Amino acid sequence: MQNDLIQVRFLPSKKVEYCHPGENLLEVARRAGIYIEAPCNGSVSCGKCKVRLLSGSVRAVDERLLNHFKFEDGYISACHSELIEDIEVAVPEVFAASVEEMRIDIHSVQKDLELFNTAKGYITDNGMRFTSYVKKEYIEIKKPDLADNISDWDRIRRHLKMHYGFTSVFCRLPVLKRIPQFLRSSDFSFTITHIPRGPHRTTIINLEPGDTTSRLFGVCVDIGTTSVASFLVDMYQGELLAKASTGNAQIAYGNDVINRIIYAAKDDGLEILNRLLIDETINPLLQKMCYDSGVDKDEIVAFVAAGNTTMSHLFLGIYPDYLRREPYVPGFLRAPFVKASELEIDINPETFLYVVPSVSSYVGGDIAAGILASGIWASEEEVLLIDLGTNGELVFGNREYLLTCACSAGPAFEGGGISCGMRAAYGAIEKLSLDAETLVPVLTVIGGGKPQGICGSGIIDLIAEMRTHQVVNLKGKINLEHGSNRIRFDHHGTPEFVVAFKEEYDLAEDITITEVDIDSFIRTKGAVYSGAATLLSSIGKDFNTLEKIYIAGGIGNSLDIEKSIQIGLLPDIARNKFSYIGNSSLMGCYLTLMSEDGRRTLERAAEMMTYIELSVYPEYMDRFISACFLPHTDLELFPSVASI
Repeated sequence: MQNDLIQVRFLPSKKVEYCHPGENLLEVARRAGIYIEAPCNGSVSCGKCKVRLLSGSVRAVDERLLNHFKFEDGYISACHSELIEDIEVAVPEVFAASVEEMRIDIHSVQKDLELFNTAKGYITDNGMRFTSYVKKEYIEIKKPDLADNISDWDRIRRHLKMHYGFTSVFCRLPVLKRIPQFLRSSDFSFTITHIPRGPHRTTIINLEPGDTTSRLFGVCVDIGTTSVASFLVDMYQGELLAKASTGNAQIAYGNDVINRIIYAAKDDGLEILNRLLIDETINPLLQKMCYDSGVDKDEIVAFVAAGNTTMSHLFLGIYPDYLRREPYVPGFLRAPFVKASELEIDINPETFLYVVPSVSSYVGGDIAAGILASGIWASEEEVLLIDLGTNGELVFGNREYLLTCACSAGPAFEGGGISCGMRAAYGAIEKLSLDAETLVPVLTVIGGGKPQGICGSGIIDLIAEMRTHQVVNLKGKINLEHGSNRIRFDHHGTPEFVVAFKEEYDLAEDITITEVDIDSFIRTKGAVYSGAATLLSSIGKDFNTLEKIYIAGGIGNSLDIEKSIQIGLLPDIARNKFSYIGNSSLMGCYLTLMSEDGRRTLERAAEMMTYIELSVYPEYMDRFISACFLPHTDLELFPSVASI
């Protein structure tokens, strides 16, 4: 190794990366595949990218910003540090895993089966069929001889014309290259996988020896900003064979889409984000599901994905910068079919990838898929769909009309931007209650192990319990006179509440929530509530006119409706009107994968959606300010909470 290079050693992974003097520590960590939380994408505005400097020294990027954040002794800001000599740093445990080691979670599919059966009913109850666009046929073709020595490809085409009526048969070069040797090794008896285009045209995408017509597999993927979830499906039986989810590896470049768009505009930023999503996120999920189910990757011949408009651009490698610049024009809304080989997706390379169409710059295919899954498109009643993911998106309407809007909710519902927040994965606190006398929390942790952080549903429970027990006031300020040892100041001098002492669970650090965290979450829930109120009022409606409210998104099955109302996230109406419908984006992808009628219905619903820009409504900001309290400044809107 050259003498002028600097060695950076990361613990606990023990990874070593070499770099040149003057390089930024956060960028070096990213290059090494070390995940350090940086919600602001290195703009020195959040203070979350702290690491512990164990040896050596660094130089501050700007001396004037040294006191911008007050870190405890021994800690430095990775994005604000330039390297001048060999150093050793320790990355906080909750962020210590390298990108390629990000945990893949596989939860029970029982709840998903219940939700999917409900969604499937919307298809069958409306006279639509479950028929896939991908077909399989077992064929035995006549072997060549001197009297019949047409080409191998023409021999296949002739058979399909004579027996199936396909007058036009196509394939791509990779399939054509296989044919001569394949026909002879399979003794001219084999199964084709093909995609018909009408009654007389089809495209062959795969060849398999023998009769494999009983095996047809597809994948559906929800590409979230924070998390990516997927299903491997038996397309004949409709059975969910495997489920997996993981964090979106792009999160190393910012928690929100704006920071990622900014990074994508840099020299090689778009390529980096594209490969992080495919190589470090989606492909590991596919490999895990194939391994668990015993399905070979080449047997996966259908793929449906949905994400917000930015994620769809980054997935396909489309320059996204104009999404954030007035007049906010996307590169596309409806993408053409793309081959898996073009993006290096680890399935059959000839598989067509279907990306669910977006509606606007801020309402993506994940919401269009959610509409299909929720059945709003077929409802006689007026329904509100609230998607509580990294971005807050809302849909209101019925079979006659659909209105939609996006609110600046931020990633708090998936734990982003919260000091000890995390997505709903193993180790996340998903439910919580406080003892009335001691304030000792009773925790429910996903997976049953020791807590690693707190996810969105747990944060809602915690804030509601803190309000109930007068630990916080209606502004979200912590009551410092309460007397509990769980109430203290953090190293910034900010009041905080200790959810779990490290000694209680043998943790590296305490799990806490600060006043800053609470304020961030209050603004997030305020954006959702005020956005929903403004969306309804845009056509003279209010919450009392609703027959149903569907809650979707990555916040998890553990969302407590009562506590969500107590903090002012959801309206104070009859509780039987609320239903949690899970990951509606993934569910909609499943229905699209399984039903051509469903796909056409989804596309029609996307076309009929009317986007409402909240900023053009003057009352929206007034509603937002009023909603930034626990639960609201107008308690007449929350009579059940006022009575408490």
